[in-house]
Amino acid sequence: MATLIDINSERVRHPEKANKPDTEVLRKPKWIRVKAPTSKGYAETRKIVKDKGLVTVCEEAACPNIGECWEKSHATFMVLGEICTRACAFCNVATGLPQEVDAYEPGKIAEAVVEMKLKHVVITSVDRDDLDDGGAQHFVDVIKAIRKASPATTIEILTPDFLRKGDAPNMVIDAKADVFNHNLETVPRLYLKIRPGARYFHSLRLLEKVKDRDPSQFTKSGLMVGLGETKEEIMQVMDDMRSAGVDFLTIGQYLQPTRKHAKLERFVTPEEFKSYEIIARAKGFLMVSASPLTRSSYHADSDFAQLRAARDAQLAR
Repeated sequence: MATLIDINSERVRHPEKANKPDTEVLRKPKWIRVKAPTSKGYAETRKIVKDKGLVTVCEEAACPNIGECWEKSHATFMVLGEICTRACAFCNVATGLPQEVDAYEPGKIAEAVVEMKLKHVVITSVDRDDLDDGGAQHFVDVIKAIRKASPATTIEILTPDFLRKGDAPNMVIDAKADVFNHNLETVPRLYLKIRPGARYFHSLRLLEKVKDRDPSQFTKSGLMVGLGETKEEIMQVMDDMRSAGVDFLTIGQYLQPTRKHAKLERFVTPEEFKSYEIIARAKGFLMVSASPLTRSSYHADSDFAQLRAARDAQLAR
């Protein structure tokens, strides 16, 4: 479990949740337990991140795969600070008034990409509703900096929704990352409860806009399960995604960060995840990753290689 209060700063990490009643926390089944990170590779990755003053979603979102990924020098960099203007019921990222945007961050991330010898890098961010463009120009600057420093590195971005930010998404689309990811997160029925600051059809339209503007750009989106959704609702979201041209679907188990967060209703079995994968592939997704520990950027490098190969095979038919 993550902590509700940041003991290093004595700042309440989730002020909007502090007065909510505690919810029951279910015991994790054996298939979802992971070992604590202790490897040399993990320590080396952590040192690079800390020395350059960077933020990773691996840490901020309390990702269960941090040990495995950091051991392989895979980290998902989170730009635009570590404080989010939204208060999603599932998310462990801190909520509050964000800091000033670090103009030097794109260069520092590019340096880390080179130092870590990354063949594929994932860039995400907090929501920045306080910025006129929602942080779009910063995404562009980061992409440009990485392209300049490490031209061979493929770039995957996991963006916020840019809700009420006009044409800001077009700036990011035109920067031509290799993969444009925006997670729908859950089914429409649960949006008000789980993702109250977002709108399901706006997020869906964002993914569709990427394909309309640049058909060559891969699109990707992810869902959490275990929040009370039904199989039929998941299948409907799959259909919505395919209608929007989404290429790559990820499905993973929701894990409750604290007792104040959205209640985990149940653990979905590995067999159910396999069923979702089979259904999604039958619906036409080029790539599907569905397992209890799947996260948006889990195995992103190898998954991208498979995604590109799947498209090549499709075009060769």
